[in-house]
Amino acid sequence: MATRSTIALEYADGTVDQIYCHWDGYLDCNGIILHKNWQDPFKVQRLMDLGNLSSLGDDIGDQHDFNESTDDCTFYGRDRGEENTEARRFESYEDYRANAQSEEYNYILRRDGNWYVEFYGEFDGLLSEALERQAAEDAA
Repeated sequence: MATRSTIALEYADGTVDQIYCHWDGYLDCNGIILHKNWQDPFKVQRLMDLGNLSSLGDDIGDQHDFNESTDDCTFYGRDRGEENTEARRFESYEDYRANAQSEEYNYILRRDGNWYVEFYGEFDGLLSEALERQAAEDAA
């Protein structure tokens, strides 16, 4: 069963792009991958440019067979040839919060350079702090 998530980027002009990711949206997977490998907003913008994901990887990578296992991202458009997989655009952060697609986990890289996370529609705050809490719970 998939743990669906969304990934969003708030641009300097205040607009927000959002994409869907089907697999492994939970903190211990996509949360860690975003925190460790996707801090550069220009890299995240390239992610937004390629649209909805089947799975998030450490890097964008090259086009590959959709069913091939890889550590790179697998995109519905690029790798399976699907249409209408583009990022959704919102005019502001407020527009995004009011109208964005919501999944089990929702991640956004804000203009302040920090990732934030929302669980099941409840805003949780900084991704780094959520990962610390998760690690403490796992250790207990």
